[in-house]
Amino acid sequence: MAALKPSLVALTAAGLAGCTVMGPMPGTPESTAAQVSRAYDCGLRVDRGRIIARLPAEQRGRFVAANASYAVKSYNAPRRCEASERERLQAELRLGSKR
Repeated sequence: MAALKPSLVALTAAGLAGCTVMGPMPGTPESTAAQVSRAYDCGLRVDRGRIIARLPAEQRGRFVAANASYAVKSYNAPRRCEASERERLQAELRLGSKR
């Protein structure tokens, strides 16, 4: 039994290493969807149609799927945003919609 303990500890550590929270990679449709979702949480107006239209056709489905996933999660999200976060989101979404 004592020989199993080190291996159980190693397995547990490896399992916990996979639990680190990491957001979507910047520049991906999933990242844009996360920004849009957070903007909604902050009470900002977002023109999803414009954002979707600016995405390459092959990325639109990924954005829509990710956005739907974040929308479900946002029901439990905090609705508070600091002014600095709100301004950052507005700027990022403006830049994204110009590409």
